[in-house]
Amino acid sequence: MIREALYSDGARIITIVQEAGIFNNIEVNTVKEIWQDYLSEGDIENGYHFLVIGQNDNIHGFACYGERPLTEGVYDLYWIVVDPSRRGKGFGKALLKSVERDVVSHGGRIIIIETSSTAKYASAREFYVKSGYELEAKIRDFYHPDDDLMVYTKHLK
Repeated sequence: MIREALYSDGARIITIVQEAGIFNNIEVNTVKEIWQDYLSEGDIENGYHFLVIGQNDNIHGFACYGERPLTEGVYDLYWIVVDPSRRGKGFGKALLKSVERDVVSHGGRIIIIETSSTAKYASAREFYVKSGYELEAKIRDFYHPDDDLMVYTKHLK
């Protein structure tokens, strides 16, 4: 079941990010900050939308996305993370399809995903390509030397 995230999902969302095995402390703290903004301001005010997948309180993964400022119908997928013990079971695919449907229902036409070129993100990049996203741009040495920014897009309409 996919639904909007509730206050009670916060601890599990953070745990999933921590246990994913690819995010550093700064990235984990970023999710914590975005989550707090989402709780205090709501998705309309702060622009972040959270969806979770699972049964009741047993959350297997989440996605965080929002409209890109200063654009018309362009959205960013900020995070899509599935519990490592649940990977390969279609949860990420189901979350991404749900994000795409929601974006289209709000008049969105493009989703942008930014990620790293490092080896630990290889499976994520492969997932995006298999999901119909195309590599639109690469900025060399963006995050650090030898860690490029990879920009994937999907035109929804």
